[in-house]
Amino acid sequence: MNSPKRVLHIVSAMNRGGTETLLMNLYRNIDKGKIQFDFVSHRKEKCHYDDEIESLGGNVFRISSLGQTGPISYIRELKKIMNTNEYTAIHSHTDYQSGFPALAAKVSGINKRICHSHSNRWTRKSGLKENMVLNLLKKVIKFSATDFCACSEEAARFLFSRKEVDQGNVHILKNGIEVDKFIGISENCSISVRKELAIPSNAKIIGHVGSLSHIKNQGFILKTIKQMLEYDINIYAVFVGDGELRTFYEEESRNLGIHDHVRFLGIRDDIQRLMKAFDVFVFPSIYEGFGIVTIEAQCAGTPCVVSDTVPKTTDMGLGLISYISLEENFNHWSKEIKKSLNLERPNNTKIHDCFLKNGFNIKDNVDHWLSLYGT
Repeated sequence: MNSPKRVLHIVSAMNRGGTETLLMNLYRNIDKGKIQFDFVSHRKEKCHYDDEIESLGGNVFRISSLGQTGPISYIRELKKIMNTNEYTAIHSHTDYQSGFPALAAKVSGINKRICHSHSNRWTRKSGLKENMVLNLLKKVIKFSATDFCACSEEAARFLFSRKEVDQGNVHILKNGIEVDKFIGISENCSISVRKELAIPSNAKIIGHVGSLSHIKNQGFILKTIKQMLEYDINIYAVFVGDGELRTFYEEESRNLGIHDHVRFLGIRDDIQRLMKAFDVFVFPSIYEGFGIVTIEAQCAGTPCVVSDTVPKTTDMGLGLISYISLEENFNHWSKEIKKSLNLERPNNTKIHDCFLKNGFNIKDNVDHWLSLYGT
């Protein structure tokens, strides 16, 4: 019996982020007798998905990041992994740093080298020096990669240029989710979630899922919640996720005098249940390559109020999502959230049909992904 082909994915860390969740959705649904995934993680400690990866037959290689070691040592570490194992392809998900894994693979003789854009903006400040560095990193990608992929046209234009997109040189791969896991959740879960979180049964839950960071902009939610509470709207904010700003946001909720109406849950395994229990999902990202959590919220039938930096391709046609500028004041956001609280939730049949039509059920787009690897 032939051994399965192996693909090496390079990621920041296999914690519960959008890119990582997408890869796990894909990994769970591939034929592992034909293809297997390994992962390079830039965290020395064990991450959220590591145990599941190993249970599915994959390997996790933990190395220092490019910023910690410098290009030469970084490429040397990657080559060691690539030369020890036989890979059909490498697939790098580290955005503007993706060219270095692709370069290591090129030197190692791996014929399929994929660089994947998951963001529509650079995380650093913009200036002459920064733009020069970014342009250099883009040249490394262009020299080293055989294939360009992106989660949206916005993300594709950012990393690979408008010209590459217009010429059809970028594969737009949809961030599919496991639809059945969301529509299979009982409506009654909101009762148990409220009980668990000590939230009154007559209160509304404003939910958010994401890394607690500057980019995800959770402080904007806290200030909007304060505004709504001043209008005597009985609401609670629930934040799912962890990150460098968790302690800061917890303190901020106290400073705003709303801490009793805020819950910080950390990383959770029951995202589907929580999404279903939210009355509105709020996502005011400063920028976003795609925003898979907005897809998950709609799949749970939950109305969404998101920033207009989120690509419009996240709209599943269910009438559940509103895109609002971050330049609008908290009062405007409060009104949009209040309006969304009154939206009628679609039934499961309509949700399933819309996801099928838009191609965001992971089971329906696995083949598109795997065709990149020649399987």
